[in-house]
Amino acid sequence: MRNANNRIFLVLDCFLVNIALCIGLMIKFDASIPASFLGVLPITFVFTTIISIAVYFLFGLYSTLWTYASVNEHIMIFFATVTASIVQCFFAACCGMMFPVMLYILNWMITFFLVEGIRIISRVIKNIKIVKKRNSHKKRIMIAGAGEAASILIKEMKNNQRSTFEPVVAVDDNPEKYKTQINGVPVIGGREKIVRAAMEMDIDEIVIAIPSISRKETVDIINICKKTSCKLKVLPSVYSLVNGEVSIKEIRDVTVEDLLQRDEISLSIEEISDYLKGETILVTGGGGSIGSELCRQIASYGPKNLIIFDIYENNAYDLQNELLQKYKDRLDIKVIIGSIRDRNRLDYVFSKYKPGIVFHAAAHKHVPLMEYNPQEAVKNNIFGTLNLAECAHQYNTKKFVLISTDKAVNPTSIMGATKRAAELIIQYMNANSQTQFCAVRFGNVLGSNGSVIPLFKKQIEYGGPITITHPEVTRYFMTIPEAASLVVQSGAMMDGGEIFVLDMGKPVKILDLAKSLIALSGLEPEIDVEIEYVGLRPGEKLYEELLISEAGVNITKNDKIYIEKTKDIDFDHYLQQIKTFNFDEIDSKEKITDFIKRLIPNYYSNCNQ
Repeated sequence: MRNANNRIFLVLDCFLVNIALCIGLMIKFDASIPASFLGVLPITFVFTTIISIAVYFLFGLYSTLWTYASVNEHIMIFFATVTASIVQCFFAACCGMMFPVMLYILNWMITFFLVEGIRIISRVIKNIKIVKKRNSHKKRIMIAGAGEAASILIKEMKNNQRSTFEPVVAVDDNPEKYKTQINGVPVIGGREKIVRAAMEMDIDEIVIAIPSISRKETVDIINICKKTSCKLKVLPSVYSLVNGEVSIKEIRDVTVEDLLQRDEISLSIEEISDYLKGETILVTGGGGSIGSELCRQIASYGPKNLIIFDIYENNAYDLQNELLQKYKDRLDIKVIIGSIRDRNRLDYVFSKYKPGIVFHAAAHKHVPLMEYNPQEAVKNNIFGTLNLAECAHQYNTKKFVLISTDKAVNPTSIMGATKRAAELIIQYMNANSQTQFCAVRFGNVLGSNGSVIPLFKKQIEYGGPITITHPEVTRYFMTIPEAASLVVQSGAMMDGGEIFVLDMGKPVKILDLAKSLIALSGLEPEIDVEIEYVGLRPGEKLYEELLISEAGVNITKNDKIYIEKTKDIDFDHYLQQIKTFNFDEIDSKEKITDFIKRLIPNYYSNCNQ
């Protein structure tokens, strides 16, 4: 009786057993109850109530949690009401207040249905409340797609008790599916219905569940969905469907990467495997965004040893654990903490491990920061690269791949100029070494350290404003996996001395990128999140370039990789200028800038600070 519901049932049962008696009398006597029975009716009510409640207590009807009752508990009600009716009949016979036997049978039947019914009704009401409460926390979902993947997702959304999704409606461009249902969810039409349906049906999120369509089609649907205030999610890969892995866990937020209208990258797996398998491979900056992705992809090709070299231990440690978990005893991984500025540390690594292939991703990459710290950019990007390249030559490394940047083209920043200097060092070393050296140049990488995307996301989380340097500023963009894949492919294609240029697609306006991010967050640009223009930062360009020479490029067998045609350069004179540089004598930013201008004649600083 500690349970509040059971106390309510006790009170209700007191009324129900007497209501059952009245109904039984009305049925037995066709609503004309004899006066002799009416006289004893009050005392009969009292004893019926006392006997019934006492029997129900003995059977445990008031110590049961009826919300969770099983069949056994409901059978218990049957026997409790039968027993109570028998006791009532016996008591009435003993007291000389006996009603016809048929009345006791009618009374039992009615009592059973009332007592049982009130408990079933309460449980139904309770379940309805639970469902409503649960659904009130669920997000109303529109499914873009009505194929097999959508069917599986809808079924799991409905059946998975932990699901926070409530599928409400689906759209599909196949006219044969219009006005049908997919697992109980109506298909109302094609993509043209998305905007209106999202508004009329109070949709919270739209899930794109068409993993087999092209990137362009996905972008088209995303652009339509951006006109709504809904958050967007996507089922990422057709391979999930093939492998039978489609589930709620596969759904992820739509990202800016999904908006890049780029074709899938085609790699020569056999060619890559031939030069990486069984090799000792060193990746500098291996804990960084590009370096770590290089390590992940290299590890999949079965190298003998993978050496992760980085000055920052936390990221390198996390990457080591990730790769050990995935490859266990199939890959020998070494994490070495050190700086490419430290020649003694590099000599130790090369003499001990004898790397056959080096991917050089370690660099200072932040343009504004390097404008204020030019000495560090020179030390790291120029002299660090020279240290590493000389070690590769000295210890007979087979291949050396430098990760460069589009900011090295006609540089206006210290960072870009130092990366151009690194490219020239690589070309000089290739001309004077048995080691094959090359550089791979590409633009901004979405999601990398220093990318605008993480900054914009934080600004949106804070409620804005999003800060943009200039309304017309454009940049080339590529995803981290794309960039790493093409770098690895370039290493397979190199003969030495090349500057590979990756196909970055069309340049993207940063303003459009910011607006897309706001829309993907389910908000409206300039209404929910303001956009503020702060002016170009020191060293920044309005537009980026990928090629230095007007002579253009040579085509390779991979349509995403080109080789820049370069002019003849006096590399000996160039390297002599680097080696005569003395930091002890050059202690100001002006002198550093003058040195870089002599080194890179087409460097033009747009920083007046």
